[in-house]
Amino acid sequence: MAKTILVVDDSPTILMSVKNNLEIAGFTVETAMDGIKALAKLSDGPRPDLIITDVNMPNMNGIEFISKARMLPGYRFTPILLLTTESQQEKRDEAKRLGATGWIVKPVSGEGLLKIIKQVLPGA
Repeated sequence: MAKTILVVDDSPTILMSVKNNLEIAGFTVETAMDGIKALAKLSDGPRPDLIITDVNMPNMNGIEFISKARMLPGYRFTPILLLTTESQQEKRDEAKRLGATGWIVKPVSGEGLLKIIKQVLPGA
C-alpha cells in the first residue's frame, strides 16, 4: 500500500511540483494551502505517513502548524519536514523544539527530496 504524504504550501506551483514528484515515486499525496486547512485534513482526512510543510504561509505558518499538529492524537511521532526558503538557525531550532523532524531549504531537486523522505519514512 502506498504511503500517504500531506504537502502544505501556499504556492500552487510548489504544491504541483512536489505532488507530481511524489506521485511519480509512488506516494499518495494530499495537499493544503495553509496550516489551518492542513489541520482540518489531519482531523478529517486519511492519516498521512509524512507531512511536508512550508514555513511562510498566510493564516497559520508552518511552525505554528507543527506545534498544533503535534497536539493531535496520533500525530506525536509522524515525521514532519519543513520545505522552505528560510535558513535562519533560530527558526530551525524553534521548529525542532516544536517537533519538526527535518528542514530542507528550497530549491531541492525531486531526487534530493526523495532521498530525504527515504531517510525519515520507514518503508518509503
